[in-house]
Amino acid sequence: MAKTLEDPLYYLHNFRQVLHWLGQRYADLLDADEQHFIQQFDRLPQASQALLVRMVMRKGVHFRASKLNYVEIGCTHTAAAPLLALGWVDNKSMLAFETLFGLLQKGEIFGAFKPWIDQPRGRKSDWLEGLAAQFTDSRSFAGWCPDLTDTLLSLTVMELCDRLRLMFFGNLHQDWSEFVLADLGIYTYEKVEFCAESRGLRSRDDVHGFLFLHQCQQAFETGEALEAVLARVATLSTDNPWLEKRRAKLLFQVGQYCERIAELALAEQIYRSCAYPGARSRLIRVLERQEDYGQAMALASAAQQAPESAAEQQHLLRVMPRLRRKLGEPALPKVKPRPVVRLDLALALPEPLMSVEYCVQAHLSEPDGPVHYVENGLINSLFGLLCWDVIFTPLPGSFFHPFQRGPADLHSEDFHQRRAPLFAACFEQLQDERYKTTIRQRYSDKWGIQSPFVFWNLLSEDLLEQALACLPAEHLRYWFERLLLDIRANRAGMPDLIQFWPAQKTYRMIEVKGPGDRLQDNQLRWLEFCGEYQMPVTVCYVRWAESA
Repeated sequence: MAKTLEDPLYYLHNFRQVLHWLGQRYADLLDADEQHFIQQFDRLPQASQALLVRMVMRKGVHFRASKLNYVEIGCTHTAAAPLLALGWVDNKSMLAFETLFGLLQKGEIFGAFKPWIDQPRGRKSDWLEGLAAQFTDSRSFAGWCPDLTDTLLSLTVMELCDRLRLMFFGNLHQDWSEFVLADLGIYTYEKVEFCAESRGLRSRDDVHGFLFLHQCQQAFETGEALEAVLARVATLSTDNPWLEKRRAKLLFQVGQYCERIAELALAEQIYRSCAYPGARSRLIRVLERQEDYGQAMALASAAQQAPESAAEQQHLLRVMPRLRRKLGEPALPKVKPRPVVRLDLALALPEPLMSVEYCVQAHLSEPDGPVHYVENGLINSLFGLLCWDVIFTPLPGSFFHPFQRGPADLHSEDFHQRRAPLFAACFEQLQDERYKTTIRQRYSDKWGIQSPFVFWNLLSEDLLEQALACLPAEHLRYWFERLLLDIRANRAGMPDLIQFWPAQKTYRMIEVKGPGDRLQDNQLRWLEFCGEYQMPVTVCYVRWAESA
């Protein structure tokens, strides 16, 4: 059960923990300002430390002193004085009107700007555009609102604190709330021994490179000219493979956006130099849309010799016959896919409020043949439990901090290769009954700990035992090996339902399609895979009886 935070200064202890961690593990990466910050922070009065951390953990950088009321801190102005002396907080920041507008309540805005408000009874948001057009200068808070007896405190070290957060987490999407969620017991993380090489950022250039790419991402998302964004991204010089992957992902996103707005020439230019998985398939699509069928076919033929993934291979099987027709080439003989058992089901119910999957589950369930709605959760969970120790092996570049759900290189091309002997040892357990003991023990020992594979909210003990009784070890091996071929793509697309017959120790998987729904590409790949290894799978097409 989640616990409460008894210590009112819990957030300060967490912040100190980060500074201590960085001082121990990243001392060589810290610049002079960051080193000075850590040293001076430790010398501040506790109340001043707490106030600064409260501000750092809140949204924005401007705070009215009247809104910073914390019992454990006491007088805000007394706590702020040492921060003002260090220059970490400023009480005379110049504000644009839009910034001021967000800091004031409706009544305060009306009192200060009544003569310029056309609709006194309107909503606060209705006033912004008109007032902002009339007040285009910047002033201090007191200069804008001389009649308000309040002080504005503005953080000047937020960018520095974000850099420290980046070095600790290795990313900017995790924030200080991770500590709180862990302290409350909402999230529990596997304890990993960190080796000396386990750092998300290896040099100061890596820090600058990550922040630079983050700024480029923000520029793209806020609508900056695409050519300008691409020119900025191209200036990054790095020997860090992790940063190169981040750059490739950003370029891939820009390329997809260019496709959506029909900037096909620019999309082609991006994809030609993009190493992100899927870029080659996108380039073939773009060339086809530009009616450059010859280049599209040449690239598709080259890709067919060594497809980068099952998804690309599936795309080539679709696009190449179409390109052959457009080039006037004879069609190749069609290869018939392996048939999948089809179940057409007309449910004698009005169209229900619950999902179609739950309707089919209820309809097909029998006392001796329970049906579970598992989708991707069951197979992933069994894999995650059997291979738990391998997944959380602290190889260099895998774990950077105590709040990781899984290794940082989970989606890297060499994830399996780096751990191949360890995975092979796990899979050897599938040759006898040892795997069942391992999975049961991990289920008990690791319950609730965050994992990139295990769905704790789905995996009840009954479901686990039925799965271990009915799923052949041979099928588990096939599924697990396919997962490792391409974790990002293959962890999804599995059939929605699974039905067990414990007495016979058999099962079947059921993909559910409601009226008007069709099989997605990743689902088709899983169905083909199951057919190849003769696993019992059914596609259930549902129609509601009243409209049949």
